[in-house]
Amino acid sequence: MQISQDAVVTLDYRLTNDAGEVLDASEQHGQPLAYLHGHGNIIPGLEQALAGRGVGDAFSVSIAAADAYGERNPALTQTLPASMFGGAEQIGVGMQFHAQTDHGVEVVTVTAVDGDQVTIDGNHPLAGQTLHFDVTVREVRAATTEELDHGHVHGEHGHQH
Repeated sequence: MQISQDAVVTLDYRLTNDAGEVLDASEQHGQPLAYLHGHGNIIPGLEQALAGRGVGDAFSVSIAAADAYGERNPALTQTLPASMFGGAEQIGVGMQFHAQTDHGVEVVTVTAVDGDQVTIDGNHPLAGQTLHFDVTVREVRAATTEELDHGHVHGEHGHQH
C-alpha cells in the first residue's frame, strides 16, 4: 500500500537543523511515529514528501520554513511587565506559558528578562528554519473508521482513548 489520503503511516525519523544538530528523532521517544496522512498531523512539507511512498522506503528531505513551522513573525514577540505573569515566582529565559490570544490558547516562550520587563515569543521554536529529515517508512495501512472520525491514529504508536 502506498501512502495516500487517510492512510495510517508509521515511520522512523531523524530531524536535524542546518548545522547538523539533531533536534528530534523517533528513537528518542522509544518508538516510531504514527500519523494519519492528509489530516494535518505533521508538517505539510514532510507530508508531501511522504505521499506515494511505501513500506521500506528510506529517504532524506529538506523542508523549507514555509512548509514546516512558517517564517518567524516579529509581531509575535513582545515585552510585558513581569506583573502579567502572576503566580510565577521566578521568570527565566526558556520558560513557557500558555497565553490567551485571538487564535485561542497559544504557547509563548520567555526569550529575555530585563528587570521587571519580560520578552516573550509566540513563534514556534523551529519557525524560520529549514528542517532536514532522514525517514524510513515502517508501515502503511488503511485507517479505521474511528481514526478517520477522530482525525488521528489510535492503537499501537498512536493516541489511546
